[in-house]
Amino acid sequence: MSDRREFLKTSAAAATISAATFTAATTTQPASAAPAGSNERMRIGFIGPGGRGFGAHVKSLCKHHQAGRKIELVAVAEVFESQRDTVADYIEKATKTKPAKYVDYRDMIEKENLDAVCIGTPDHWHHRQTIDALEAGLNVYCEKPMTKTVQEAFDVEDKWRASGKVMQVGVQSTSLPVWNEVNALLREGKLGKVLGFQTEYFRNSDVGQWRYYKLTPDMTPKTIDWKRWLGTEHDLAEDIPFDREVYKQWRRFWPFGSGMFTDLFVHRTTSMLKATGLRVPGRVVGAGGIYLEYDGRDVPDVATVVADFNEGVQGLVTATMCNEESRVNQLIRGHYGTFAFGNGESFDGFDFIPERGPVTHVRQEAERITTNPIDNTTMAHFANWLDACEAGDPSLCNNQPDLGAAAMSVVNLGAQSYRQGKVFFVDEDHQISDQDPGWAAKWEQRSANGGPVAHIPGWNAGEYGSEQRDPDYMQYGGPWIDGKDPSQG
Repeated sequence: MSDRREFLKTSAAAATISAATFTAATTTQPASAAPAGSNERMRIGFIGPGGRGFGAHVKSLCKHHQAGRKIELVAVAEVFESQRDTVADYIEKATKTKPAKYVDYRDMIEKENLDAVCIGTPDHWHHRQTIDALEAGLNVYCEKPMTKTVQEAFDVEDKWRASGKVMQVGVQSTSLPVWNEVNALLREGKLGKVLGFQTEYFRNSDVGQWRYYKLTPDMTPKTIDWKRWLGTEHDLAEDIPFDREVYKQWRRFWPFGSGMFTDLFVHRTTSMLKATGLRVPGRVVGAGGIYLEYDGRDVPDVATVVADFNEGVQGLVTATMCNEESRVNQLIRGHYGTFAFGNGESFDGFDFIPERGPVTHVRQEAERITTNPIDNTTMAHFANWLDACEAGDPSLCNNQPDLGAAAMSVVNLGAQSYRQGKVFFVDEDHQISDQDPGWAAKWEQRSANGGPVAHIPGWNAGEYGSEQRDPDYMQYGGPWIDGKDPSQG
C-alpha cells in the first residue's frame, strides 16, 4: 500500500482544479444530427464495459435489441481480458451476433464503422474518449460523471454543440417525467419565489464504500493492460505499480474519481438542476472529512456541498457513506411553499406543503401531486437516447451535456473546495476563480436598492410569491438627518 499512497500523495496536484480561466461554453443549441435511415440498424460499440458499463449499458441495450430496436451491438473495447470475453459472450448469446473484441477503443472506432459508443470507463478517461467519439462523428452515451474536471466538462459541452451529434449523460433519473412536471409548476409560481433545494445520497457499508467491488486473482498485469487503463500515454495519470485495489475500487482515489461527490451527488444534483432549470452556479463551497473509513482511501466519508446561484437560489447536497437510515429529504423550497420528494428516484408523486396563510395571504391546501413512476429508469434512459439518435435530434435527450457540465460544476467544485479549503466562484463566461468578486456585496446592494428579486430560468409568474409587505410602523424607520425624524416628511 505504500507505493499507492506515495503515488496518490505526489499526484494530488494533478487532480486539483486550477483557478485559471476556463473556456466559456456557448449557449446556442447544437445542430441536428442526421437521422438514421428507416431500414438502417445503429451500430454500437462499448468502451470499458466494467461494472456499470456491463450491468447497465450492455445488458440494457441487449434488452432493447431483443425488444426490436434497430440496433446492433458490434464491438467491445476493454483492457481486462476476462471482462472483455465475458461481455462479448453475453452479447453473442443475447443478440445472436458475435461482437469484435479490442483492447484499444481507438482501433474499434477506426475499424468498426460505428454509429455510436457507450462509455463506461473510470472518470479520468471520459473527456478524451468522448471527444474522440464526437470527432469521429459518433453519437455518445457517457456514464456519469460526464468528465473528471469542470474544465473538461465545459470542453465537452462546446465540442458537442459544434458536432451536431446526440449525447446522453448517464444520470438515469433525468428520464423521470417528474422533473419536467416540477419545472413547469415552479415557473408558474406554485411555490412563489424559489429559494433553494436540498438533496442527498446516503449509503452505509460494513466494508467501506466501494470496497464491495471484489478483487480477484485473475486481475494481473498479464490480463489487464495496466498502462492503458491508467492512461499514461495521454498524461491522464502517473505511472504506478499495478494494484488491484486501484483498478477495481478506483472511486476511492482522487486521481481517478472524486468519491461520493461525482459518483453519487451528481445523480441528485442533476435532477434538482433539471427540476429548477438552474445550470452553472455562481459560488460553491464544500466540506467534510474521512471520519470512519480509515482504509487507505483519499475521498471523504462525510461531505456537503453548498452551491449558490445567480438566480437567488441555494442548493445543498449532503450525505455520509456510513449511515443511511436517517436520510435528508429531497426538497425544493419557495416563499409560498415546498415540494417534498422523499428519497431515491422511485416514486409516484410528491407533496406540496404550503406556507402559513398570514405569510402568503392566499388560500392554499396541502396536496399530493401524482406523477407516473418508471420501474426501470436505466432502460428508459437508454430508450430516450436511442430515440434521439434515430431522430437525429440532440435536443431530445433527457440529460444533454449542458446539464452534465452544470452538475459537474456543482459537485466537482465542491470536491475541490473541500480539498483546498477554498471557495470557488464562476462568472457568466464560465471563468472560475477562488478570488471573491463581491458575492455578498452584490446581494447587499440589491437589498439596499429594494430589489429586484431574481428568479429561476423561465419564470412567468410575475411578482407572485416574491414581494414583502411594509407594515405601517416601518414609516418610522430610516436615518435621522440633521436631527430630523424621517417619519415627519
